[in-house]
Amino acid sequence: MLRPNGPPRHAQQNRLTRGLDLATLPISQLLETLGVDAAHGLSAAEARKRLAIFGPNALVERRVGFLRKVLRYFSGPMAYMIEAAALVSAIIGHWGDFSIILALLLFNAGLEAWQDRKASDALAALKKGLAPEATLLRDGEWRTAPAAGLAPGDIVKVRLGVVVPADVRLLGGDYISIDQAALTGESLPVAKKRGDLAYSGSIVKQGEMTGVVIATGSRTFFGRTASLVEGAGAASHAQKAMFEIGDFLMVVAVALALVMVMVRVYRDLVIVDDWGLADALSILQFVLVLLVASIPVAMPAVFSITMALGALALSKQKAIVSKLSAIEEMAGVDILCSDKTGTLTKNELTVGEPLLVQGRDAQDCIRAAALASRAEDRDAIDTAVLGALRDKHAIDGYRLEKYTPFDPVTKRTEARVAAPDGKTLVLAKGAPQAIVQLAAAPPHVAEAVKAIVADLAAKGSRALAVARSEDGGQTYQVLGVLPMFDPPRDDSKSTIAAARAKGLRVEMVTGDDTAIAKETARQLGLGDNIISAADVFPKEFDPNNLPPDIAQAVERADGFARVFPEHKYAIVKALQKSGHIVAMTGDGVNDAPALKQADCGVAVSGATDAARGAAALILTAPGLSVISSAIDEARRIFGRIESYTLYRVALTIDIMFVVLLSTVFLDFAPLTTAMIVVLSLLDDGPIMTIAYDNTPVSRTPIRWRMPRLLAVSSVLGMFCVLESFGLLLIGVRALSHPSAQALLGISTSQQLQTMMFLQLVVGGHLLLLAARTERWFFLPPFPAAKLFFAILLTQIVAVALCYFGWLVPAIPLRLIGLVWLYCLAFMFVLGFVRRICERFADGRTMRKTKSVELVHRPLTPHPAVRPFKSAS
Repeated sequence: MLRPNGPPRHAQQNRLTRGLDLATLPISQLLETLGVDAAHGLSAAEARKRLAIFGPNALVERRVGFLRKVLRYFSGPMAYMIEAAALVSAIIGHWGDFSIILALLLFNAGLEAWQDRKASDALAALKKGLAPEATLLRDGEWRTAPAAGLAPGDIVKVRLGVVVPADVRLLGGDYISIDQAALTGESLPVAKKRGDLAYSGSIVKQGEMTGVVIATGSRTFFGRTASLVEGAGAASHAQKAMFEIGDFLMVVAVALALVMVMVRVYRDLVIVDDWGLADALSILQFVLVLLVASIPVAMPAVFSITMALGALALSKQKAIVSKLSAIEEMAGVDILCSDKTGTLTKNELTVGEPLLVQGRDAQDCIRAAALASRAEDRDAIDTAVLGALRDKHAIDGYRLEKYTPFDPVTKRTEARVAAPDGKTLVLAKGAPQAIVQLAAAPPHVAEAVKAIVADLAAKGSRALAVARSEDGGQTYQVLGVLPMFDPPRDDSKSTIAAARAKGLRVEMVTGDDTAIAKETARQLGLGDNIISAADVFPKEFDPNNLPPDIAQAVERADGFARVFPEHKYAIVKALQKSGHIVAMTGDGVNDAPALKQADCGVAVSGATDAARGAAALILTAPGLSVISSAIDEARRIFGRIESYTLYRVALTIDIMFVVLLSTVFLDFAPLTTAMIVVLSLLDDGPIMTIAYDNTPVSRTPIRWRMPRLLAVSSVLGMFCVLESFGLLLIGVRALSHPSAQALLGISTSQQLQTMMFLQLVVGGHLLLLAARTERWFFLPPFPAAKLFFAILLTQIVAVALCYFGWLVPAIPLRLIGLVWLYCLAFMFVLGFVRRICERFADGRTMRKTKSVELVHRPLTPHPAVRPFKSAS
């Protein structure tokens, strides 16, 4: 055997397995390849060698150092900008500003830390699904040992109630039934026989068998799923938007600040010829304060608080938000991928109306099947049959004499019972072909059963045949066939219809059979282009980088069947690369990678811990109807965030350009350093209440359209510059005319600065009222009471500061009133400009959308695939 300290580990692994596919080798060749005797097992020494080569049979998590993890929360463009603002505030001694900015920075970092902890829950939950112990054969003796010590070639025993400890090829025993629904999405336990593969993490429901371990740890089916979960995750679009907005504002601010510095230095050196250290420090301090005012330090906090309030609203509808950014993502979702079993369907096997063959009564056929069932086995089929009895006491008078459980050889269950009238009956239920063979049915009965089974298979239903003998098993009658299916949830169809009405395309992604998937899709009103994963995905593929032809097939499909976890993950990833924002719903371990990769993963009620840990939204009540509410709430939140962004960018442009123009053309500083600091606090303080604002719900998906957003906000900002600089020119002109001074109530340049300070405070909040809606500001939806009164209180404070001369030179009430009238009049101009900008942008968007549709129409013939107008 190989030495652990020989060639590299992967080379040693390949030499042991000889590069063969252990899942398909004949059993004799498999045992020879693994070098193990099924009757003796591995020796302890050999097991240790293999453990050194293959590593422990456990999920190994990549650890990040504490210091690196903490520093990560304070890195990134937006974090650097806020940190720069805090540093500048400390340098110039504005400790109040420094404290506020530091608090916002710590708030954002704390929120990211909480999000990271929730993200790691997915892997922790997956680890809980692994078997802690295993029964294995070592040195010819059976023993119980930690499952982490298993190595390829170990002989193990699995029995009722046990979690399969590794990927195992079954060797001996009668039969075994395994529930692998959480791993593969199959709605029923799967009967396994010698040579079949049992997956790590699946649960034994019936029987007992031995097997040989062929894969451990991250090389198991379960381990590959965990690896996908660990590497999954899409960057938040809100975070990207903040970076772009921050970059834009910083470029504008730095460029204007440089121009202002050059002008000031030129005047002092060339024109005045008087330059000293005090002048340089004065210019530097002013520029630094101006840069602090331009940095949107409150933006991450506004985003987070707005989304947190949305999470609170969703919690009242029994939906828990574990990743705040997912709320904003839900606003732009245009494709909803959904698991079938347990998500769109109830995951409850149900018996339909019996299709009679030789029987005469439907309930008599169900009663016969129920007598051949045993409730204490908790078998899914037996439970469904017993639940189909209209009269639950219909079998009470029968006495069981003998019961033969299902096995994969006979493919049926049998029961010998004594009827209330004293007759002895033999009843059987099972696979239709097995029941026809048992009954030695005549050709016309066999053909009838075959036709029924074919019809049910076409509709995606399973078939269970029922037979009865009244002569001790000498002859049988085939009473009929019971259709069995997993019915859709009561609200699935309405939820899908509501999602489509909101502009979403819905795709079903399931591990179940293609026929079952197509029938479920038909019942729910989904498309009929359901593709088997094996027809699209090769056996070996990179789920992170699909070839163009496969990506196009994913784009065109209405859904996929027979998928594994890596398929679901690859489908979500491919759709994201095609420009879609994707939501995914699921409940099993097999859904966890896709749930975590999706822009918004939704774990339904009753989901496994792994699915809940990977999801961003966790439903605690049955059904999917809350998804529709979540979409509406997300679109409201997005509208609030967009309103704030428009306002903040426009106001920053206003302040920066007014200061620059005044410095360059008037040689006058319109604001003092203290005024800029107070202005920043008054403008951003009440803005937190925008999280409560009344906003309309978009009828289509909405997402960040950064060129449009920055263009509209820049135009609004330039008109605000026109407003502010226009008032400044009026004030400057008034200072040189005594009659104008008397009319306005202004006599000094210091009062002129106070007037500009008041105008920027008043105009800033009136700008917000104009920016918060695409309609006229005096039309509904009106501002929420909390936002309105927060702005009102801020304005009262600003008026008090200006009238009483607190922190700024005092000005008379007449001038305060005139500034208010001026700003109110200009508010109509800003409202008109906003409407013109939106119409122009919508016109460009519509033309762009039409061109995109023409380009993509040959590749995406399904109408649901066409781009949405608002998502261009």
